Amino acid sequence: MPPRRRGALQLVRREVDQIQDQVDRLVEDVQRGGGSPEEAFRRCQELQMSAEKTQRTLMKLTKEEEPAPVGSYEQRKQEEEKRLLDILERVTSVSLELSPPGPSCAAAGDVSKEDNEEEDEEEDEEEDEEEDCSHDEDEDEKPHVYTALSDFRGEQEGDLSVQRGQVLRITRETADGWWSAQDANGNRGLVPKTYLKVGSSVDDHEEEDEDEEDEEDEEDEEDEDEEEKLSSPHSNWSPVRKALSEVDATDVLSAMGAIPSGFRPSSLNKLLVEEGRTHKGSCYVQPKLSQSQLSFSDLFLDPDTGRVRARQVRTCVCFGLWGCRMIPSPGVGVQVLSRHVRLCAFDGSQVLSNIHTVRATYNPKSPKTWSFSPRVTGVLPSLLDGDCFLRCNAASPDLGVLFELGVTFIRTSTGERGDLSCGWAFLKLRDDTGNLLPNRTYELPVKGGTPYEEEELKEASATRGSPSGVFQKMLQVRRLPKLIVKLKSSNSRTRAQLSLLPDSLLLAVSWVQLLVLFRQLQADSLLMDRPTMQNADLMCSPVLSTFPELLDQPDLLDALRSAWMDAESNMSRAQKRDSSFLKQEFVKVYLSSVYFLLHSPSLPPPRWADPPSEEQRSRVIYAALDALRRPAGPEVFVDPAHHHLAFDVAELTFDLLRMAR
Repeated sequence: MPPRRRGALQLVRREVDQIQDQVDRLVEDVQRGGGSPEEAFRRCQELQMSAEKTQRTLMKLTKEEEPAPVGSYEQRKQEEEKRLLDILERVTSVSLELSPPGPSCAAAGDVSKEDNEEEDEEEDEEEDEEEDCSHDEDEDEKPHVYTALSDFRGEQEGDLSVQRGQVLRITRETADGWWSAQDANGNRGLVPKTYLKVGSSVDDHEEEDEDEEDEEDEEDEEDEDEEEKLSSPHSNWSPVRKALSEVDATDVLSAMGAIPSGFRPSSLNKLLVEEGRTHKGSCYVQPKLSQSQLSFSDLFLDPDTGRVRARQVRTCVCFGLWGCRMIPSPGVGVQVLSRHVRLCAFDGSQVLSNIHTVRATYNPKSPKTWSFSPRVTGVLPSLLDGDCFLRCNAASPDLGVLFELGVTFIRTSTGERGDLSCGWAFLKLRDDTGNLLPNRTYELPVKGGTPYEEEELKEASATRGSPSGVFQKMLQVRRLPKLIVKLKSSNSRTRAQLSLLPDSLLLAVSWVQLLVLFRQLQADSLLMDRPTMQNADLMCSPVLSTFPELLDQPDLLDALRSAWMDAESNMSRAQKRDSSFLKQEFVKVYLSSVYFLLHSPSLPPPRWADPPSEEQRSRVIYAALDALRRPAGPEVFVDPAHHHLAFDVAELTFDLLRMAR
């Protein structure tokens, strides 16, 4: 009888048990004084990395992945999460104890643990040098001090309820955004990082006790005395002090009155920057592996036709961005480089699709009104295309589309760039009965703050006070920021094409045909051309290896769409219905257009909201397309006037294990 397969949660539990045993042995060795401090510190780092890796694995587990039903699954998962948090706190405490002291402590001499305990009982008789050491220890804790930006009420067991302005000490930062915090009363729990701000400062309008001000003045004087010592190359905390001394650009602009109330650093842009390809379209067009890792969960072939099998998902909608009105603008000292909307599938707590960006246009005479191109034709950039589709197979009843209105700016005095959220809106796609919303136009209120908080959005110079009178209230309603979105119906051809795409995807409708052709090439290479389904050798396919990059470079995708439209105009009706002919032509068009551009040194790397770079890329792209359209177009590949980057085998190689989700 074959052995019973262990579930994923059970395997994680065994890993936690092993890590906990190792931590117990480490603590015993440190208390006994066995081994060198350097060796113990190295063990701390290894255990911390192991615990964080196990924590990430635990966060991704779902009940559906278990081979057999598990009773009280969520409760058991939370228990393991709590155990991991306790382990990380213990490891952090030991590592801080083993960390080498600052220069002033070293000058005072090494103090044993027993001496420290005796000195704690006789605080009045401490020496000046030992007081300096305690100040250094306080400074070591400063990087973990945060202030709550708004009230948060814990919803689950283990959450820590906080109030705005409350100072917290962060004991553990995790990748999922829920950080372990401790308040002044010693209460511990999880707080979302979006509610927190670095430092212990509070708003100007909140009163502070005189005793606290006196203590801060004394600390500032001591900090000035110790700064030269802590900045020495022998101090482990000099990078931390440098980071603490840097002032956030958003805080500076807020103090200048250049940022309206409700503006925040962009949450979705932060996800794109910090988590790499995880939230980009280039990741979501890759096939997703099944639980066994031996097949795909969203890519299948129809055995009768040899084409990609259509898959119906829980939610598939088409919608269009029509415009925004009464959106506050940044004030003096800020130059806006881009006004845009970042959007994604969202259920109120997590992002469930890639993050797509649509750039808005505006009239300088009416800067509070943003508009979008309702339809993309000809050579109009698809970055301005407001027509989008969403496919999502999540079962959440709160599923909807999150719209984050944002600006990319440059501070004119310093040249510093940044991304701000001008507010956000949410369109829940199902009503209370579970039915999809009807196709019509929706005016969504734009709220300030982040998607995890709500704040009134208004100009920095706006006056407070509620309007009186019916007419004034009507005017006030008309002045509220709005995002206008229209849910649309699609024709049968578009619906059929959308059913061939991955289960989770949010992109422009104008890209659907190219995505379908790429999807068919994926199916041919991964499901038909491999010797066996268990074979994971590298494959020679320049289209599979480079096409996903185009989703992160919309101007190149526009170039491919333009070249494909030219090729289609020369096809007969019979050729357009021949799937094998279309695939062959698509590969030819791809290799003779964007594949050539991807490896051209004259094409600068993409940089968001950088007008000089965007203009140069546009010139290079259209010049290359024009040269390739000529009768002697292929000669451009060997023309000495056109340079090429050094060949890399990665241009032709598709690594299934690395690229599959």
